[in-house]
Amino acid sequence: MQTVPPFRLARTPSTESSSAVGAAVGAYAGSQTGAADACCTPTDAQLHSPHRRARLSDLDSHLHCSVIGTCLSTNELRKLVPKFTELDRQHATDLEIHHAAVELAIDGGAGAKALQKALDARYSGAVRRFDAAKDPEALLALWKDALKSGDIPPAYWALMTHPEAVMSVRQAAFGDLHMLSHLVGAANRADIRRLVALEEENAVLKDKIDRQQDKLHELTTERDASLRQLSAQVAELSARAERKPDVSEAGLEAEAQALREALVARDERLAIHTSRRETAEQRALDEQRHAQSLSQRLDDTIAILNVVQAECNALEQALVVQGQGSEAGSKADDLANLSGKRVVYVGGRPGSNAALRQLVESAGGDFVVHDGGIEDRKGMFAAALPRADIVVFPVDCIDHDSMNLLKRVCDRHQVDYHPLRTASVASFVELMTRLGRASSQAGKSGKPGNKPPASRFCLRHG
Repeated sequence: MQTVPPFRLARTPSTESSSAVGAAVGAYAGSQTGAADACCTPTDAQLHSPHRRARLSDLDSHLHCSVIGTCLSTNELRKLVPKFTELDRQHATDLEIHHAAVELAIDGGAGAKALQKALDARYSGAVRRFDAAKDPEALLALWKDALKSGDIPPAYWALMTHPEAVMSVRQAAFGDLHMLSHLVGAANRADIRRLVALEEENAVLKDKIDRQQDKLHELTTERDASLRQLSAQVAELSARAERKPDVSEAGLEAEAQALREALVARDERLAIHTSRRETAEQRALDEQRHAQSLSQRLDDTIAILNVVQAECNALEQALVVQGQGSEAGSKADDLANLSGKRVVYVGGRPGSNAALRQLVESAGGDFVVHDGGIEDRKGMFAAALPRADIVVFPVDCIDHDSMNLLKRVCDRHQVDYHPLRTASVASFVELMTRLGRASSQAGKSGKPGNKPPASRFCLRHG
């Protein structure tokens, strides 16, 4: 099935400088959207100027999320965004900071100018390098080179604001960046395998640090003993010289030379032990920092693993109970709360949506799907949502505009809505199981169940 980008596609002219990507996108836009309104659809003449680079506010609003999330770090946004919003720099989450930055870029005010200035200052080198491109083909060639080298953020900002960046070029870059995000999920299994290796490496490093500390203590003890021994020899020689005043001058000179040689040898050993101690201390600090980094990565991986495991357990339980229910004529207790309820699912993927429909209908519920505005009109929200008992949307398969409109309609009609981590069947089953158990516990206690609070911000990028 062809992937539809989350922004409105415009028809592009077929010229000798247009790439194959631009021709494909233009054909799709012509077959799906028809003739676009001149007042709403940006044209190449509006987005392309041979005299200046495009500003952040000139870009399509659906590109702001990818530009902000890719080209600016969370620390930079945390310093800049609170100056133009009411967010608390210390207590606001990374997701709230990102969402506020996207809204500032869409508004095009002083906040958008500050973001523009920060991006230009950080990626001035990439902008100068991309200025060498004099046509869309050369611009795409520089972008492909950046993809191969892995230097994505500077190239993405320089391409999006380049004077030669026509609509087809921006769509091609957005598609490449979008597909890179899918590679993260494929790394989960490798992360689990690396988790075991990291635990073993952490244990080995701890043992190595302990051995180094023991060796350092042993060297320090040996040095102190050597110093005491040399001091005793010096004191003994001094006392012997005082007891023998008639010793010849040659004998005194020999004893003094022996003392000087002993002092030189002591200083040399002291320098060696001091160097070894400093080296061991520095190595111990490096190993400790590395161990802390491994511990943090281990905690993050365990947290993600727990979420995925909870979703898998919920899906497995639902499938087992559903299989038993088909023979005994019963339904899953955790999904019994769906009986007689109307569930509206916004976004998602066609394959998983079909499985979700079968699951909800087998539990006695009504399942309605809205694709978030790709083919179904967004205006249908006002007609479909008021009659719903619960609204669910996956944050990885819905755009910002549809999600904001969905929240406003649900708040207006007092409809409970819940975001999902992914568009998978496991995420949906885990949410329904959790809501069903909460409702069951509230019924047993005799207290009315409280609806979970609706999310007030974007949960997709963070």
